[in-house]
Amino acid sequence: MVDAGRGTRGVSASALKLQVGARTLMSFPRQLRRVAWSLEQALTGAGPSLPALDAADDGYLVTSLPETVTLDAPGLRFVRQRYTRYYVDLAGGREAWLAALSGQARSGLKRKARKLAAANGGTLDVRRYRSPEEMAVFHPLARAVSVTTYQERLLGSGLPGDADALIAAAGEDRARAWLLFLGDAPIAYLWCGADRETLRYDYVGHDPTHQALSPGSVLMAEALGDLFTDRFRWFDFTEGEGQHKRGLASGGVACRDELLLRPTIANRVAVAAVGGFDAAMVVAKRWSEAPALKRFAQHVRRA
Repeated sequence: MVDAGRGTRGVSASALKLQVGARTLMSFPRQLRRVAWSLEQALTGAGPSLPALDAADDGYLVTSLPETVTLDAPGLRFVRQRYTRYYVDLAGGREAWLAALSGQARSGLKRKARKLAAANGGTLDVRRYRSPEEMAVFHPLARAVSVTTYQERLLGSGLPGDADALIAAAGEDRARAWLLFLGDAPIAYLWCGADRETLRYDYVGHDPTHQALSPGSVLMAEALGDLFTDRFRWFDFTEGEGQHKRGLASGGVACRDELLLRPTIANRVAVAAVGGFDAAMVVAKRWSEAPALKRFAQHVRRA
């Protein structure tokens, strides 16, 4: 596993990890220059060039690299993860998007919206924020939600505490935000930054106290409904997968995160260790799911 900072390009202190679930057994610190492909670049296959490495850099971490693209660059190659980068094609219109969803997804969205509206006196209270003045109102309300979320407590990816960058983006028409209220209190937020014709799924979260009402799903569906009349061509669910992304997306690009490391002895050792460990974990998981082993484990637990 590799951890790296947020951003399109730049050097971040990263680590190759031997990890089981949330437990790290060993870590190989590395200084990587991160190069992130945007959704539009992943769709066209024409991405950013690799910047020159500084003497202290160990290599590159390239994210959302399409599976159809091979980088012409020397070094040790190590694929960290493969995933589908999901998106919504906003050009087709809301009705076409809804029609393309599965019947189960459509009925699920309606059922969740009705349930939350009933809990709120019969109406959904979704508020939209776009201008710098509106974003200044949005920020403290969304922060109150963000501090309760697993994104902030466990992943360190909550809404930033400083509102300046969010407000500045709104001033350049590069941001949209939404809040979902229950009574007088916000219970879910969504903040999206723009990259030309693409709006990104940047910061999201909901108060876990209200998990049974599916506030995140309801707010996401309402936000997408707004965007079909906005200026954007794509809604980008960004890197990584999730059931909610698959359920709402109208398309996806097969991508991978790839490390390109200098061919030093230390890097060769780290790549061999992490690659071998990951392969062993795949085999262990496959064996653990075998019916005979499951029965044996249950027998041991009862003994």
